[in-house]
Amino acid sequence: MDPLVRLLIIIAQSYLIGAIPFALIIGKRFYGVDVRTMGSGNLGSTNVFRNLGWKAGVAVQLLDIAKGLVPVLLVASFFDTQMPFDNKTPFEDQTIVRLIAGVSAVLGHMFSVFAGMRGGKGINTSLGMLIAIAPVELAIAAGVFAVTVGFFGYISLASMIAAVVIPIAMAIRFNVFNVDIMGYKTIVFFMIALALLVIYAHRSNLKRLIDGTESRFAKLQIFRRKHGVQ
Repeated sequence: MDPLVRLLIIIAQSYLIGAIPFALIIGKRFYGVDVRTMGSGNLGSTNVFRNLGWKAGVAVQLLDIAKGLVPVLLVASFFDTQMPFDNKTPFEDQTIVRLIAGVSAVLGHMFSVFAGMRGGKGINTSLGMLIAIAPVELAIAAGVFAVTVGFFGYISLASMIAAVVIPIAMAIRFNVFNVDIMGYKTIVFFMIALALLVIYAHRSNLKRLIDGTESRFAKLQIFRRKHGVQ
């Protein structure tokens, strides 16, 4: 099979996996509601948590994470031919394909062909991709996410900060601590692009944060409650 055709098939496969609207499916199948008409209208786990409860929220979150993990670990593993372009990166061809597959899945989640080109913010699907690609940076970002939510209660704010932390953490590990990160000069730009994509997806949340109208999970503000701060 022609290398370009094979790569396009992998991109399409990854996009379609990412585009599966689990929030919409679970809402309609088990609750008889269209999540797009509730709360923020977002097809992500946060909106499901708020409107359908923790069971549905956890289910959507895990399934959305899988949408990012499966293309990276499974779909791209079927790539067994040369690249359709000259690979000048230090990565093996298959690693580049995994990155492309992961980003395609994130775009599928954000702009689902099965849900009128609507979707979620891409956080959970990005999380699934990063589990396979940048686990150390992901762990650091997860810690920052938890602390931010613990203080402020805003999932959107924590998500954007965590997305930005990933390329920063990678840059610090490589340039300050001299950690040998294979293909750093390539992958760090993928991480920057992913962070910008996450911020773009949260542009409406950013506006509400600035206006002071963004919804927060007050119960998750464990650090503020501990110190008696409202």
